Amino acid sequence: MNRQRILLISAMAVILLFGLGVYLYDRMEDERLGELARQSDSVFNRPHSPTYGSAQAKVRIVEFFDPACETCRAFYPLVKDIVDSNPGKVQLVVRYTPFHAGADTAVKVLEAARLQGLFWPVNRALLNAQRTWGADHDPRPDLIWSIVDGTGLNLRKAREDAGSAEVLANIEQDMADAKILNVTRTPGFFVNGKPLKDFGDEQLKALVNRELKAAYPQ
Repeated sequence: MNRQRILLISAMAVILLFGLGVYLYDRMEDERLGELARQSDSVFNRPHSPTYGSAQAKVRIVEFFDPACETCRAFYPLVKDIVDSNPGKVQLVVRYTPFHAGADTAVKVLEAARLQGLFWPVNRALLNAQRTWGADHDPRPDLIWSIVDGTGLNLRKAREDAGSAEVLANIEQDMADAKILNVTRTPGFFVNGKPLKDFGDEQLKALVNRELKAAYPQ
């Protein structure tokens, strides 16, 4: 066996070992993230996180969400429909990631609303009026309080809670978790710990369906 052939075989062996190492690492990382996603308190799911759907669901969609994000508004009915179409099987968990201008005020209001059990109606009101208060070229977060008036929210209590240490800590926790998971834009989706790598509505539905088949085999 000549020297050139030995070098070629050695190089191929190194490439194969590297590929195997990457595969094993990715597999271990997927298992680690999947385990974290099943926990009630982890980078995917904190006790304060708003949820929609059954707590017993075996498929959990985690959305890193910005109420000023137009794509988040567009995906809202889709994600809600995915949960509603799979009763008891899929749960949505919302995490706050106020990347857009003005969104920091909005998430404080949303978290204050959650404390009153009104996250979802207040969120719906903010998304419906997003172009009014959250326009990229001219955000008007000062309009938010008038927009959420009429949702049943106790505005006086909500104003107090929006500036509280508890609310600020919850938002900071979500932002820290987003950084750990390398979420840099919204919406950022994970399904049972698996990131939505190829973004799109059909891709999200496909990822959820794969997890449904694995969690609820026929």
